[in-house]
Amino acid sequence: MSIPTITSLAFLTPGNFADDDPYTGLEETLQLFEYGERTGFDGAWIRQRHLEHGVGSAAVFLAAAGQRTERVELGTAVIPIGYESPFRLAEDLALADVMSRGRLQAGFSTGMPHAELLGDLVYDGDWRDFDLSYGRIARVIDNLRGDYLGGPDTVIRSPGNVQRPRLQPHAPGLLDRAWYGGGSLRSIRWAAGQGLNLLTGNIVTGEGTDDFSTAQLALVSEYRRTVPAGRPARIGLGRVIVPFDSAGAATRARYREYAAARHARTLAPQGAGRTLFAPDLVGTAEQILEQLAADPVVAAVSELRLELPYEFHRADYEQILHDVRHLIAPELGWRPTGADAGADAGAARPVSAGAGGGTGP
Repeated sequence: MSIPTITSLAFLTPGNFADDDPYTGLEETLQLFEYGERTGFDGAWIRQRHLEHGVGSAAVFLAAAGQRTERVELGTAVIPIGYESPFRLAEDLALADVMSRGRLQAGFSTGMPHAELLGDLVYDGDWRDFDLSYGRIARVIDNLRGDYLGGPDTVIRSPGNVQRPRLQPHAPGLLDRAWYGGGSLRSIRWAAGQGLNLLTGNIVTGEGTDDFSTAQLALVSEYRRTVPAGRPARIGLGRVIVPFDSAGAATRARYREYAAARHARTLAPQGAGRTLFAPDLVGTAEQILEQLAADPVVAAVSELRLELPYEFHRADYEQILHDVRHLIAPELGWRPTGADAGADAGAARPVSAGAGGGTGP
């Protein structure tokens, strides 16, 4: 059994808000990003969701988060490319990256959830004939390169300025911080060929196996085998990790109920696509560390991302981050950076730790 060695610790949050009060939920998510930075996390990531009580534009949200934080990496996992104009999305991401001083981590996926409802609202013409897959992501990446448009003599004129046209602002380092959320061998090979970093979480496709760990380890191995030589590609592994050491009895019971309700899906491949789900890790830090030590995929990577549940509140999230940061991550070899690097286990306590309450949606 290999001992995991984690050098980068991040979290992914859904950005929940109430239907009749979106500001409060979004503000609390920004505060969670601040909390994560204060306690030494290396990355804070947001989901992009449509028609739901969540962040519909990761670039807009992360631009705001960039003004509230100074050090932590700011990621999106993931942007469904089917909704996006490749050029306009590249503009938004480049602007957010410059405003955060080069901290953006841009994650993409193919497809368009809720397509039958939104396709005609997003596109003029029959969107069913459009490429909403890898080609559309490749166009975003090409735009982020910042190549000049037109010939060498092509210029555009605006008041007080004559310049060669290209996507503005130019954020040259963002290409190295572009990620793809892959769950199949085909998608992994494509991402590696494009030189994209890899996001892999608690959902993969069962190809030749019914075992989640075997399938995900095959994805990681295939990515490393096919990524171009010399490319400093990163692999970010997502796991649902919910320690409850500092939580109260009622909160512990609620966490257990959450995991129990999702356990059946982990027992066998789901649907025609043979989707495999990883079990949620809920329990004491000691119990979770035993499970992580037995996970061959955790042992094969150095970047771990906590996937925070959709249904929880801000106080729950802070309690989970606190327990992972102080009780779990250090046992995996991780060391914090930033202002909290020397703090002891009693520092940076979460709001209402152990109460399981909070004012979130």
